[in-house]
Amino acid sequence: MSRPRRAAVLTAGLAATALAGGVAARTIVRRHRRPDPEADEPLALLPPEDLGPVRSFDGTALAVRAAGPPGGPTLVFAHGFSLDLTTWHYQWTALADRYRCVLFDFRSHGRSEPAAGGDLSLAAMAHDLAAVLEAATPAGGPALVVGHSMGAMAALAMAEARPDLLGARVVGLLLAGATGRDLFRGAIGSVAGLLRPGLGTLRETLARLDRVRRHLVARPGDIGGLATRITQFGPDASPHLVDHVTRLAAAARSEVWTDGLLALVDLDLRHAAGHVRVPALVVVGERDRVTPPAQAVELVAALPEGRLAVIPGAGHLAMMEAHEAFNRRLEAFAAETLGERARRGRPAGARGRREGRGRR
Repeated sequence: MSRPRRAAVLTAGLAATALAGGVAARTIVRRHRRPDPEADEPLALLPPEDLGPVRSFDGTALAVRAAGPPGGPTLVFAHGFSLDLTTWHYQWTALADRYRCVLFDFRSHGRSEPAAGGDLSLAAMAHDLAAVLEAATPAGGPALVVGHSMGAMAALAMAEARPDLLGARVVGLLLAGATGRDLFRGAIGSVAGLLRPGLGTLRETLARLDRVRRHLVARPGDIGGLATRITQFGPDASPHLVDHVTRLAAAARSEVWTDGLLALVDLDLRHAAGHVRVPALVVVGERDRVTPPAQAVELVAALPEGRLAVIPGAGHLAMMEAHEAFNRRLEAFAAETLGERARRGRPAGARGRREGRGRR
Protein backbone atom coordinates (compact mmCIF):
# COMPACT_ATOMS: atom_id res chain seq x y z
CA MET A 1 0.00 0.00 0.00
CA SER A 2 1.37 3.44 -0.88
CA ARG A 3 2.39 5.86 1.89
CA PRO A 4 -0.43 8.38 1.17
CA ARG A 5 -2.98 5.57 1.18
CA ARG A 6 -1.61 4.17 4.45
CA ALA A 7 -1.82 7.66 5.97
CA ALA A 8 -5.43 8.05 4.89
CA VAL A 9 -6.41 4.61 6.16
CA LEU A 10 -4.69 5.01 9.52
CA THR A 11 -6.03 8.51 10.11
CA ALA A 12 -9.52 7.31 9.24
CA GLY A 13 -9.02 4.44 11.66
CA LEU A 14 -8.09 6.87 14.42
CA ALA A 15 -11.19 8.94 13.72
CA ALA A 16 -13.33 5.78 13.73
CA THR A 17 -11.86 4.81 17.10
CA ALA A 18 -12.71 8.23 18.50
CA LEU A 19 -16.21 7.96 17.08
CA ALA A 20 -16.63 4.57 18.70
CA GLY A 21 -15.53 6.08 22.00
CA GLY A 22 -18.12 8.82 21.49
CA VAL A 23 -20.87 6.23 20.98
CA ALA A 24 -19.83 4.46 24.18
CA ALA A 25 -19.77 7.77 26.05
CA ARG A 26 -23.22 8.68 24.69
CA THR A 27 -24.51 5.46 26.27
CA ILE A 28 -22.99 6.55 29.58
CA VAL A 29 -24.61 9.98 29.30
CA ARG A 30 -28.05 8.48 28.63
CA ARG A 31 -27.68 6.04 31.50
CA HIS A 32 -26.87 8.84 33.93
CA ARG A 33 -29.11 11.58 32.56
CA ARG A 34 -30.36 13.69 35.47
CA PRO A 35 -30.59 17.36 36.49
CA ASP A 36 -27.16 18.98 36.44
CA PRO A 37 -26.42 20.69 39.80
CA GLU A 38 -23.56 22.65 38.21
CA ALA A 39 -25.57 23.93 35.24
CA ASP A 40 -25.68 27.56 36.41
CA GLU A 41 -22.10 27.76 37.67
CA PRO A 42 -20.21 30.67 36.00
CA LEU A 43 -17.10 28.67 35.17
CA ALA A 44 -15.63 31.37 32.92
CA LEU A 45 -15.66 33.93 35.76
CA LEU A 46 -12.20 35.46 36.23
CA PRO A 47 -10.62 36.44 39.55
CA PRO A 48 -11.22 40.18 40.01
CA GLU A 49 -7.63 41.49 40.06
CA ASP A 50 -5.64 41.69 36.85
CA LEU A 51 -1.92 41.43 37.73
CA GLY A 52 -0.66 40.93 34.20
CA PRO A 53 1.09 40.97 32.03
CA VAL A 54 3.94 39.21 33.79
CA ARG A 55 6.94 38.68 31.53
CA SER A 56 8.54 35.26 31.52
CA PHE A 57 12.27 34.67 30.99
CA ASP A 58 12.05 35.14 27.21
CA GLY A 59 9.64 38.06 27.21
CA THR A 60 6.43 36.06 26.71
CA ALA A 61 3.58 37.98 28.37
CA LEU A 62 1.55 35.87 30.79
CA ALA A 63 -2.02 36.65 31.88
CA VAL A 64 -2.19 36.64 35.69
CA ARG A 65 -5.25 37.15 37.89
CA ALA A 66 -5.72 37.19 41.66
CA ALA A 67 -8.32 37.22 44.42
CA GLY A 68 -8.07 37.39 48.17
CA PRO A 69 -6.14 39.47 50.70
CA PRO A 70 -2.83 40.85 49.34
CA GLY A 71 0.14 39.89 51.45
CA GLY A 72 -1.59 36.87 52.90
CA PRO A 73 -0.57 33.23 52.57
CA THR A 74 -0.64 32.51 48.86
CA LEU A 75 -1.90 29.70 46.66
CA VAL A 76 -0.50 29.73 43.12
CA PHE A 77 -2.51 27.63 40.66
CA ALA A 78 -0.97 26.14 37.49
CA HIS A 79 -3.40 24.62 34.97
CA GLY A 80 -3.13 21.59 32.71
CA PHE A 81 -2.41 20.99 29.05
CA SER A 82 -4.64 22.85 26.52
CA LEU A 83 -6.73 24.36 29.37
CA ASP A 84 -6.58 27.67 31.22
CA LEU A 85 -6.91 29.23 34.66
CA THR A 86 -10.71 28.84 34.73
CA THR A 87 -10.30 25.15 35.57
CA TRP A 88 -9.50 26.38 39.11
CA HIS A 89 -12.89 28.10 39.44
CA TYR A 90 -14.05 26.04 42.41
CA GLN A 91 -10.81 26.60 44.29
CA TRP A 92 -10.35 30.36 44.10
CA THR A 93 -14.05 31.11 44.69
CA ALA A 94 -14.04 28.90 47.79
CA LEU A 95 -10.69 29.90 49.29
CA ALA A 96 -10.17 33.60 48.49
CA ASP A 97 -11.77 34.63 51.79
CA ARG A 98 -8.54 33.72 53.60
CA TYR A 99 -5.89 32.95 51.01
CA ARG A 100 -4.33 35.06 48.31
CA CYS A 101 -5.21 33.04 45.20
CA VAL A 102 -2.98 33.69 42.16
CA LEU A 103 -3.92 32.10 38.84
CA PHE A 104 -2.27 32.38 35.43
CA ASP A 105 -2.32 31.01 31.91
CA PHE A 106 0.81 29.32 30.62
CA ARG A 107 2.39 30.58 27.38
CA SER A 108 0.23 29.97 24.30
CA HIS A 109 -2.69 29.05 26.56
CA GLY A 110 -5.80 31.02 27.44
CA ARG A 111 -5.21 34.78 27.54
CA SER A 112 -1.40 34.65 27.55
CA GLU A 113 0.68 35.50 24.51
CA PRO A 114 1.99 32.88 22.09
CA ALA A 115 5.36 31.56 23.20
CA ALA A 116 8.25 33.77 22.16
CA GLY A 117 10.27 31.90 19.58
CA GLY A 118 7.77 29.06 19.68
CA ASP A 119 9.30 27.61 22.86
CA LEU A 120 6.66 25.28 24.34
CA SER A 121 9.08 23.07 26.24
CA LEU A 122 8.33 22.08 29.79
CA ALA A 123 11.45 23.98 30.83
CA ALA A 124 9.81 27.14 29.46
CA MET A 125 6.60 26.34 31.36
CA ALA A 126 8.67 25.95 34.53
CA HIS A 127 10.14 29.42 33.95
CA ASP A 128 6.59 30.77 33.45
CA LEU A 129 5.64 29.43 36.88
CA ALA A 130 8.80 30.86 38.43
CA ALA A 131 8.13 34.29 36.87
CA VAL A 132 4.61 34.37 38.31
CA LEU A 133 5.88 33.33 41.74
CA GLU A 134 8.49 36.08 41.76
CA ALA A 135 6.13 38.76 40.46
CA ALA A 136 2.92 37.97 42.30
CA THR A 137 3.88 36.50 45.69
CA PRO A 138 5.59 38.13 48.67
CA ALA A 139 9.37 37.76 48.60
CA GLY A 140 9.34 36.11 52.01
CA GLY A 141 6.52 33.73 51.11
CA PRO A 142 4.94 31.56 52.05
CA ALA A 143 3.30 30.15 48.93
CA LEU A 144 1.81 26.78 48.09
CA VAL A 145 1.93 25.78 44.41
CA VAL A 146 -1.10 23.82 43.20
CA GLY A 147 -0.47 22.25 39.80
CA HIS A 148 -2.65 20.08 37.59
CA SER A 149 -1.26 17.65 35.00
CA MET A 150 1.12 19.73 32.84
CA GLY A 151 1.12 22.40 35.56
CA ALA A 152 2.20 19.80 38.12
CA MET A 153 5.01 18.65 35.82
CA ALA A 154 6.07 22.29 35.38
CA ALA A 155 6.30 22.54 39.17
CA LEU A 156 8.58 19.48 39.25
CA ALA A 157 10.75 20.97 36.51
CA MET A 158 10.89 24.28 38.41
CA ALA A 159 12.07 22.49 41.54
CA GLU A 160 15.07 21.21 39.60
CA ALA A 161 15.80 24.40 37.65
CA ARG A 162 15.10 26.90 40.45
CA PRO A 163 15.82 25.20 43.79
CA ASP A 164 16.25 28.67 45.32
CA LEU A 165 12.47 29.14 45.18
CA LEU A 166 11.70 26.10 47.32
CA GLY A 167 11.76 26.40 51.07
CA ALA A 168 11.99 30.17 51.46
CA ARG A 169 9.18 31.14 49.08
CA VAL A 170 7.46 27.88 48.09
CA VAL A 171 6.69 25.79 51.16
CA GLY A 172 4.73 22.97 49.52
CA LEU A 173 3.48 21.48 46.27
CA LEU A 174 0.08 19.95 45.58
CA LEU A 175 0.37 17.89 42.40
CA ALA A 176 -3.01 16.88 40.93
CA GLY A 177 -3.38 14.45 38.04
CA ALA A 178 0.39 14.27 38.05
CA THR A 179 3.10 11.91 36.86
CA GLY A 180 6.86 11.96 36.68
CA ARG A 181 6.95 10.46 33.20
CA ASP A 182 4.97 9.58 30.10
CA LEU A 183 2.24 12.19 30.41
CA PHE A 184 -0.46 11.26 27.87
CA ARG A 185 1.47 8.13 26.89
CA GLY A 186 -1.60 5.98 27.43
CA ALA A 187 -3.99 8.36 25.66
CA ILE A 188 -1.77 9.73 22.88
CA GLY A 189 1.66 8.13 22.92
CA SER A 190 0.60 4.61 22.01
CA VAL A 191 -1.43 5.89 19.06
CA ALA A 192 1.46 8.06 17.92
CA GLY A 193 3.84 5.12 18.20
CA LEU A 194 1.49 3.00 16.12
CA LEU A 195 1.12 5.63 13.42
CA ARG A 196 4.72 6.82 13.31
CA PRO A 197 6.13 4.06 11.08
CA GLY A 198 3.46 4.70 8.44
CA LEU A 199 3.08 8.45 8.77
CA GLY A 200 6.60 9.74 9.35
CA THR A 201 7.91 11.59 12.39
CA LEU A 202 6.13 11.97 15.69
CA ARG A 203 5.73 15.69 14.94
CA GLU A 204 3.95 14.88 11.68
CA THR A 205 1.75 12.36 13.47
CA LEU A 206 0.78 14.91 16.12
CA ALA A 207 -0.12 17.41 13.40
CA ARG A 208 -2.55 14.84 11.99
CA LEU A 209 -3.91 14.16 15.46
CA ASP A 210 -4.47 17.89 15.90
CA ARG A 211 -6.59 17.98 12.76
CA VAL A 212 -8.67 15.08 14.09
CA ARG A 213 -8.86 16.82 17.48
CA ARG A 214 -10.20 20.04 15.94
CA HIS A 215 -12.87 18.08 14.11
CA LEU A 216 -13.97 16.10 17.18
CA VAL A 217 -14.13 19.01 19.63
CA ALA A 218 -15.80 21.48 17.28
CA ARG A 219 -19.25 21.11 18.88
CA PRO A 220 -19.47 20.83 22.70
CA GLY A 221 -22.05 18.30 23.74
CA ASP A 222 -21.55 16.25 20.54
CA ILE A 223 -18.66 13.86 19.81
CA GLY A 224 -16.11 16.32 21.21
CA GLY A 225 -17.90 16.53 24.53
CA LEU A 226 -18.37 12.79 24.67
CA ALA A 227 -14.69 12.19 23.95
CA THR A 228 -13.79 14.68 26.69
CA ARG A 229 -16.06 12.90 29.15
CA ILE A 230 -14.67 9.45 28.45
CA THR A 231 -11.02 10.53 28.67
CA GLN A 232 -11.02 13.34 31.25
CA PHE A 233 -13.85 12.70 33.69
CA GLY A 234 -15.44 10.04 35.86
CA PRO A 235 -18.81 8.56 34.84
CA ASP A 236 -20.93 10.95 36.91
CA ALA A 237 -19.38 14.26 35.86
CA SER A 238 -21.57 17.30 35.28
CA PRO A 239 -22.36 17.92 31.57
CA HIS A 240 -21.73 21.63 32.20
CA LEU A 241 -18.17 20.88 33.33
CA VAL A 242 -17.58 18.58 30.37
CA ASP A 243 -18.81 21.26 27.94
CA HIS A 244 -16.55 23.89 29.52
CA VAL A 245 -13.44 21.73 29.22
CA THR A 246 -14.38 20.81 25.64
CA ARG A 247 -14.64 24.49 24.73
CA LEU A 248 -11.20 25.15 26.22
CA ALA A 249 -9.68 22.30 24.21
CA ALA A 250 -11.40 23.56 21.07
CA ALA A 251 -9.98 27.05 21.59
CA ALA A 252 -6.41 25.88 22.20
CA ARG A 253 -3.85 26.93 19.61
CA SER A 254 -2.73 24.22 17.22
CA GLU A 255 0.90 24.63 18.27
CA VAL A 256 -0.10 23.57 21.79
CA TRP A 257 -1.35 20.27 20.37
CA THR A 258 1.71 19.75 18.19
CA ASP A 259 4.87 21.33 19.64
CA GLY A 260 3.52 21.44 23.19
CA LEU A 261 2.35 17.84 23.18
CA LEU A 262 5.58 16.71 21.54
CA ALA A 263 7.48 18.16 24.52
CA LEU A 264 5.39 16.12 27.00
CA VAL A 265 4.88 12.67 25.48
CA ASP A 266 8.37 11.25 26.12
CA LEU A 267 9.37 13.43 29.07
CA ASP A 268 10.84 11.77 32.17
CA LEU A 269 10.94 13.94 35.31
CA ARG A 270 11.52 11.26 37.91
CA HIS A 271 14.99 12.67 38.55
CA ALA A 272 13.45 16.11 39.19
CA ALA A 273 11.20 14.75 41.94
CA GLY A 274 14.23 14.28 44.14
CA HIS A 275 14.74 18.06 44.13
CA VAL A 276 11.37 18.73 45.80
CA ARG A 277 12.66 19.40 49.31
CA VAL A 278 9.29 20.54 50.64
CA PRO A 279 6.13 18.58 51.52
CA ALA A 280 4.30 17.37 48.41
CA LEU A 281 0.75 16.02 48.19
CA VAL A 282 -0.12 14.01 45.08
CA VAL A 283 -3.87 13.98 44.42
CA VAL A 284 -5.34 11.60 41.86
CA GLY A 285 -8.85 10.70 40.78
CA GLU A 286 -9.74 7.05 41.19
CA ARG A 287 -10.96 6.98 37.55
CA ASP A 288 -8.12 9.05 36.06
CA ARG A 289 -7.32 7.58 32.63
CA VAL A 290 -4.66 10.13 31.69
CA THR A 291 -2.46 9.81 34.80
CA PRO A 292 -3.75 6.65 36.50
CA PRO A 293 -3.34 6.05 40.25
CA ALA A 294 -0.43 3.67 39.61
CA GLN A 295 1.57 6.58 38.19
CA ALA A 296 0.68 8.69 41.22
CA VAL A 297 1.99 5.97 43.53
CA GLU A 298 5.25 5.89 41.54
CA LEU A 299 5.59 9.67 41.80
CA VAL A 300 4.97 9.67 45.56
CA ALA A 301 7.76 7.12 45.98
CA ALA A 302 10.17 9.44 44.13
CA LEU A 303 9.34 12.51 46.25
CA PRO A 304 11.40 12.98 49.43
CA GLU A 305 8.33 14.16 51.39
CA GLY A 306 5.56 12.79 49.22
CA ARG A 307 2.13 11.55 50.22
CA LEU A 308 -0.92 10.38 48.30
CA ALA A 309 -4.65 11.24 48.28
CA VAL A 310 -7.09 9.37 46.03
CA ILE A 311 -10.49 10.93 45.26
CA PRO A 312 -13.13 8.24 44.73
CA GLY A 313 -15.02 8.25 41.44
CA ALA A 314 -13.18 11.24 39.95
CA GLY A 315 -11.29 11.38 36.67
CA HIS A 316 -8.38 13.54 35.54
CA LEU A 317 -10.08 16.85 36.50
CA ALA A 318 -10.86 16.00 40.11
CA MET A 319 -10.60 19.65 41.17
CA MET A 320 -13.68 20.34 39.05
CA GLU A 321 -15.91 17.29 39.19
CA ALA A 322 -15.23 16.48 42.87
CA HIS A 323 -14.36 19.99 43.98
CA GLU A 324 -15.50 19.73 47.59
CA ALA A 325 -13.50 16.58 48.22
CA PHE A 326 -10.52 18.16 46.45
CA ASN A 327 -10.84 21.39 48.42
CA ARG A 328 -10.94 19.55 51.74
CA ARG A 329 -7.59 17.97 50.92
CA LEU A 330 -6.20 21.27 49.64
CA GLU A 331 -7.33 23.19 52.72
CA ALA A 332 -5.85 20.63 55.12
CA PHE A 333 -2.54 20.63 53.26
CA ALA A 334 -2.48 24.45 53.06
CA ALA A 335 -3.14 24.76 56.79
CA GLU A 336 -0.24 22.41 57.44
CA THR A 337 2.28 23.98 55.07
CA LEU A 338 1.32 27.65 55.31
CA GLY A 339 0.88 27.63 59.07
CA GLU A 340 -1.11 29.90 61.34
CA ARG A 341 -1.34 32.75 58.82
CA ALA A 342 -3.65 30.54 56.78
CA ARG A 343 -6.12 30.36 59.64
CA ARG A 344 -6.43 34.07 60.40
CA GLY A 345 -9.50 36.07 59.65
CA ARG A 346 -12.04 33.31 59.16
CA PRO A 347 -15.07 33.46 61.47
CA ALA A 348 -15.69 30.44 63.64
CA GLY A 349 -17.82 27.91 61.80
CA ALA A 350 -17.27 29.53 58.40
CA ARG A 351 -17.16 27.05 55.55
CA GLY A 352 -16.23 26.93 51.89
CA ARG A 353 -18.90 27.85 49.38
CA ARG A 354 -21.72 25.61 48.19
CA GLU A 355 -21.49 22.56 50.44
CA GLY A 356 -23.32 19.58 49.01
CA ARG A 357 -22.30 19.93 45.35
CA GLY A 358 -19.50 18.16 43.61
CA ARG A 359 -18.97 15.99 46.67
CA ARG A 360 -17.16 12.67 46.74
